[in-house]
Amino acid sequence: MSRPRAGGERDAPQGSAAVDATAAAEISAAVDADRPVAPPRDWLPWLVVPALMLAALPLVGSVSSWATLTVAGLAMGLIIFVIASGLTLVFGLMDVLNFGHGVFIALGAFIATSVLAPMSGLMRADSLALNLVAILAAMLVAMAAAGAIGYAFERVIVAPVYGQHLKQILITMGGMIIGEELIKVIWGAQPLPLLLPTAMRGSILIGDAALEKYRLIAVVIGLAVFALMLWVLTRTKLGLLIRAGVEDREMVESLGYRIERLFVGVFVAGSALAGLGGVLWGLYQQQVTPQIGAQVNVLIFIVIIIGGLGSTAGCFLGALLVGLLANYTGFLAPKVALFSNIVLMVLVLLWRPQGLFPVARRA
Repeated sequence: MSRPRAGGERDAPQGSAAVDATAAAEISAAVDADRPVAPPRDWLPWLVVPALMLAALPLVGSVSSWATLTVAGLAMGLIIFVIASGLTLVFGLMDVLNFGHGVFIALGAFIATSVLAPMSGLMRADSLALNLVAILAAMLVAMAAAGAIGYAFERVIVAPVYGQHLKQILITMGGMIIGEELIKVIWGAQPLPLLLPTAMRGSILIGDAALEKYRLIAVVIGLAVFALMLWVLTRTKLGLLIRAGVEDREMVESLGYRIERLFVGVFVAGSALAGLGGVLWGLYQQQVTPQIGAQVNVLIFIVIIIGGLGSTAGCFLGALLVGLLANYTGFLAPKVALFSNIVLMVLVLLWRPQGLFPVARRA
């Protein structure tokens, strides 16, 4: 993949409306043959998640325990999806192997600790609405900070090595190490607490099943992120231009569209999603460390490999499988849980060597 040329949005408008219509038709034709981020027509992989859930029910035995484990697994999977979705965007649309993704996760988590510290009154209030105000504020600030750092990261570190995967791996890993050290300088090397607000603690009882409130909220946020990503990438002109640029950059630019700023925007969006995921994961763990991003990095790449290296839908399913399997095996066989994700990846690749929803072409 060659390095994008300088530029941004479309040049000064030229020609008639008919020319614009023709250009739009040509762009649509460029991506009709292969839509790497559109909902796939192959429905078989979508059956894997419910199959895993049903297979676990007789093993767990108790319906209430199974329901509790399932909701916990879905919540964990959707948090992982939010974290991994940013890297999926960057790799799937830009063909960039960003091993420094973990630094944006850690940054988002630490930003949340700083934002929530002076909002202790809202955090301690026994009101879900007030708690959500504090959490949403932390998420927005974390996303903005991670996106801004992501822009600088792309311009300084990633841009010089477009199309050179080995150099991308090495230089982005170096960037993550530097980022972790800078986080230690600002926030210190010791773990910091990131406790749940009062109204999000505890569980909701449905029969004998105890469903944790925070995990239910995480499920809603994760599903919202997935729906928004699919809508932008498949139903908007912005998504059309990005996908067309991935398929045939030269053709799109010959029509007068300069796409570098769009691709930089993709990297910024991916970094912002990592920051959001860092907040969710920090609240899930209830503490943050400078290594929190690096610790999740391996899990993220397992999810992306299972999903098909760049597929949004594949990343979604892969994250759900990882979260569910981790919770089921943690309950049934704790020792197996330590390497269950590796086993899952091997089984999926034996079934589908290119992942659940492989991206057919890559520049």
